[in-house]
Amino acid sequence: MITKVTCALIEQFGCVLITQRSESMSQALLWEFPGGKIEDGETEAGCLIREIEEELSLSVTPMQRLTPVVQVYGDKTIELIPYICQYNSGTIKLAEHRAYHWVLPQELANYYWCPADIPIVQEYVALAGEQFSS
Repeated sequence: MITKVTCALIEQFGCVLITQRSESMSQALLWEFPGGKIEDGETEAGCLIREIEEELSLSVTPMQRLTPVVQVYGDKTIELIPYICQYNSGTIKLAEHRAYHWVLPQELANYYWCPADIPIVQEYVALAGEQFSS
């Protein structure tokens, strides 16, 4: 069975928000785009809005869906569904993560990522490059 999980690429001032998993989480200390599991009856956008509020105390609006990634982690398989999100309001309060950084798209390659997030980083950097060159 595949678990559907959303993640948010929250943009503000030309940067994107990334979060570091805590020592107690699977994939400990790796970096990821924040998000979480879609609950029964929940839309992808609804899940993102709820998860980002719960985990980071931020209000966001999902804007653009990127390419989902299917990743096998041992005995479980996830489908990670990324959205570029607009930051609306709030001050970051970490509920689950160890740390966060606001980074420029070209700085994303400097971090150790969860495997499922790597293709998303690559797609996002390519998109950001197109925006800067046009």
